[in-house]
Amino acid sequence: MESRLAVRPLLADARSRLQEAGIESVDADAWALLQAATGRSRTELMIADDLSAEQADDFATLVARRVAREPLQHITGVAYFRHVQLEVGPGVFVPRPETEVMTGWVIDRLREVPDRTPVVVDLCTGSGAIARALADELPGADIHAVELSEQAAHWAAKNLAGTGVELRVGDMAEAFTDLDGTVDVVVCNPPYVPLLAWESVQVEARDHDPELALFSGDDGLDAIAVLTRVAARLLRPDGWVACEHAEVQSEAVPALFARHGGYRQIRDHRDLSDRPRFTTARLAGAGGT
Repeated sequence: MESRLAVRPLLADARSRLQEAGIESVDADAWALLQAATGRSRTELMIADDLSAEQADDFATLVARRVAREPLQHITGVAYFRHVQLEVGPGVFVPRPETEVMTGWVIDRLREVPDRTPVVVDLCTGSGAIARALADELPGADIHAVELSEQAAHWAAKNLAGTGVELRVGDMAEAFTDLDGTVDVVVCNPPYVPLLAWESVQVEARDHDPELALFSGDDGLDAIAVLTRVAARLLRPDGWVACEHAEVQSEAVPALFARHGGYRQIRDHRDLSDRPRFTTARLAGAGGT
């Protein structure tokens, strides 16, 4: 007769190992890894309350990978963003919950567009998380996305398949010239980590997220400076731009938009943890106001 192992002691041991490794979300990670190892839901596992020896071994293997600080999303193959599930893995930036607030702000602005189909461009789309969320919550919107990395674009193509989002591979600096002056909102989660802050970056991001998606010059502002010019080209008068940034850039990023000279209503916003996270600005109207 096949031996069975109780779930609760295995979970307790996993939580202990994850905590010793410095992982904060030990309970959520342990359950997610157990579900991935068994292919069973949390409810099913709580009712059955036992595993086969093979399932227990698979669970231990996944826990060991997480203890080594491999991102949970790379282990399970999925990430969750707002109301959608995404496929992720090596070569693409794992979307973070902090970006969900900016995405919600973008959705609100697009819902304000009167009497026509709103047009939005997602620059540096990565896994396609923002564009996918927009398509999910605004099915009538005209959504375009661009990604420089072919490896990341591979994941974006998977996540955006069947959504109607137009995905292009290329540099955001030259992207969508055919849309110049017609876009209602430009949104971007660019690389913004300062190279000087390399050692302070969380291990999961530093060792597993692509450098192209993380770093952008010594101060982390190189890509955002490009964004100020690209958004001004793409936006229609009175159109909006939203740009994520690092906590320490809450003054520098609004200053970049102000220095451009073409924007008004420049404002910084906080994320779910009440930390400075993204800047928004509005392109001057046809009369320059």
